[in-house]
Amino acid sequence: MSLIDPTQSALNSAIQGAAQRHQLLADNLANVNTPGYQRKDVDFHGQLRQAMETGRPAPVAFAATTQPGVVSADGNGIDMDRESAELSKNALEQQALVSVARARIETLVTAITGSGA
Repeated sequence: MSLIDPTQSALNSAIQGAAQRHQLLADNLANVNTPGYQRKDVDFHGQLRQAMETGRPAPVAFAATTQPGVVSADGNGIDMDRESAELSKNALEQQALVSVARARIETLVTAITGSGA
């Protein structure tokens, strides 16, 4: 019997997916003035959903994709407002995932030791 249940494994994978997405969104913003740069993102929600349907929520290797498109005359595909909004949304989601994971771990520690972490 494992102490780490599938829900905790899924939470850990989701946190890793959100961290990977955060890095990609930050890279997109850093390249907003790079001619020809194309937007990159990762659909960790969909990839995690597929992993959970197979019964193996962790570890999940999230695959980033390049999303072709042109926003500016130099061929750059980054919309700064969109990336900023997505970055903020992703950060909030990651914080929520960490809070839930932490609460679950504290509950487990309390159950094992009889006192909170």
